[in-house]
Order: sequence, then structure tokens, then C-alpha cells
Amino acid sequence: MRAFDGEKLKLEIFNSFQSIGVNRDSAFHAAESMIQTSLRAVDSHGINLFPHYHRSFLSGRLNKNPQFQFEQKRSAAAVLDADDAIGHHAGIVAMDKCLELAREHGISACTVRNSSHYGASSYFGLHAADKGYIGMSFTNADALVKAYNGKESFFGTNPICFAAPMKGESPFCLDMATSLVSWNKIKNYRRTNESIPNHWAYDGAGNEVTDPHKAASLSPIGDYKGFGLGMMVEIFCALLSDSVIAKDMLAMFTSPAEAQRKVSHYFMAIDIEAFINKERFMEHLASMASRMRDLDPIGNEQVMVPGDPEKKAEKLRLQVGIPCLDEVIAEYLDINPEFETCII
Repeated sequence: MRAFDGEKLKLEIFNSFQSIGVNRDSAFHAAESMIQTSLRAVDSHGINLFPHYHRSFLSGRLNKNPQFQFEQKRSAAAVLDADDAIGHHAGIVAMDKCLELAREHGISACTVRNSSHYGASSYFGLHAADKGYIGMSFTNADALVKAYNGKESFFGTNPICFAAPMKGESPFCLDMATSLVSWNKIKNYRRTNESIPNHWAYDGAGNEVTDPHKAASLSPIGDYKGFGLGMMVEIFCALLSDSVIAKDMLAMFTSPAEAQRKVSHYFMAIDIEAFINKERFMEHLASMASRMRDLDPIGNEQVMVPGDPEKKAEKLRLQVGIPCLDEVIAEYLDINPEFETCII
């Protein structure tokens, strides 16, 4: 397995999108999100998806020059029609609207319709936290999570992200699917023909499988509790935006290449100063994290705060590069041989 230099790859991804007519902001946020996500070792939602996004722009599934439209019925809430934009761009536009409204009202929310896959939820939560706000991000997705005690899937992986600024280090960031694993992780196992752990996935009849090629649905995290969280996310995203629910959404990888999927998202921003002095909040959060890390571990590894593995991975990958399967690198080179210059 070889590796990419993150900064070089980000520029080349941006240039490749621009070369096929993708507008600057869509190209920038897609590239920025994929690199940030892969540096944090969330490989299922990072650079592995570039070839798919590139094909989706060429096929017309993704709008290269979306015209965003906001509808605002209340002072601290908004609905964004994303015009089939790539979700990375639509999500930042929506979160920026949340930040604008939170500065005035203390707390705000924005739901998004007519969007697409938006990568890692952390991109939007961290965007808010880096600016000193608490940020929350949710998205629905095509139905891949098996209904609790059922044979079929009904909700998507429907992730939840919560991010907040901390004193003395990068923001706290919890980014979790409401499934035990993401579907893109199953696809990564298919690429390497490795068996998946028990309880990750099920076949079409609802039987547990370890062969990733037989997987048809995923296990909800925490069984019925995770399935309930998935429903909560679906309500935030699809119902509040009057959009398509997971069960009726086109699949990301198997639907017609030009078909627009109508993904929906939900974002929130909280101005900490509306509740407490921000510096005091950040100090308290850092103290809480420090006390957790100082707990006696069971083994030799330190007790970790949610997000610590990603921070550790980012520090390492900034030095050694982002590992990438040869199969995916070949897809990059088929798109543009210039990607060879990004390989370490």
C-alpha cells in the first residue's frame, strides 16, 4: 500500500474538479473535506471517494454550479435547497448560515434538502468549533441499516457529529454513525477480500455474515437504541426538510449514475457566550478531557476521549502521508496521470 502527500493531493483534487467545470467553492470544500477526513483516518469517507464524486459530476448526478436558495420562516431557523450540489459544499453553506444566526440569537438550526453525500459529518462540526461555536451535524443516507428484529434495512447510517472548542488543543469532536460501521468500510473490506467481524452486517434474509460480498445491511449501534437514534436523525433531516426518507432514497453506488439522490442534512450552531464565558467553557472542557485521560487504564494504553484516535492519526499522517489502496490509486491515475506526483 502506497501513500499520498495530503497537501499535494488536496490541490490536485481541487484542480481535477475545476478542470471538468466544477465551481470553485464546490471543488474546494470537497477536496478540503476529503483530505481532512483521511488525515483523521476516517478512510471510509475520505480520499477513497474522490473517483466516485468525479464520476458523479461527469454524469450529471452532482450539479457543478448549484444555485442555493434559503427559506427562512423564523429568525433562528432556515431551510436550504441545495440544488443537487455536492454535500460538502451545501453543508458548509448551511453551517455558515447557522453561525450567522447563532451570533444574533444564541442558537440556530438549518435543514437541507436536495443535496448529496456530504462526506464526514466532522467537517461541519469542526468548521463551527474552529470558529468558537458548538456545532452539530446530521445527515440521512440510503437505507442500509437493518431494522431491529427485522430482515430488511430501513434507515441509513445516519451519523451524528457534536464538536466544541477546547482550551490548548484542537476541538473535541464526536463523529459516529448510528450503525456499527459505515457501508464504505464494508466496501473497503471487499476491496481486500478480508472477512468482516461478527455482528457488522447481514444478508438479504437478515442472517449475520462475515463475508463482505454477501452483506446487504448493517447492524445498528446498540441494537434497538442505535436504530432509534437513526430514526431521530431521519426526523431532523428528511421530515423537517420535507424530503425523501432513507427507505425511498436511491442508493449511492448502485443507482443509475445520473440519478440525483435527494439526500438531506441538519445542522445546529450554539454561541457559547449566550450561556457562559467561552474561555471558561473551553477550560472546563479541557479539564474534563484531562481527567478522563488520567483515569487508570485496564491495559497499557491511555484512556481516550472521543476524537483522540483521530487526533493521534492526524499527527502521524501529516508526517508519513495518507495510505491508499493500489486499486484506488489506479482509479486516480485513470482520471489524471498527474496524481502520480502526489504519491510519496
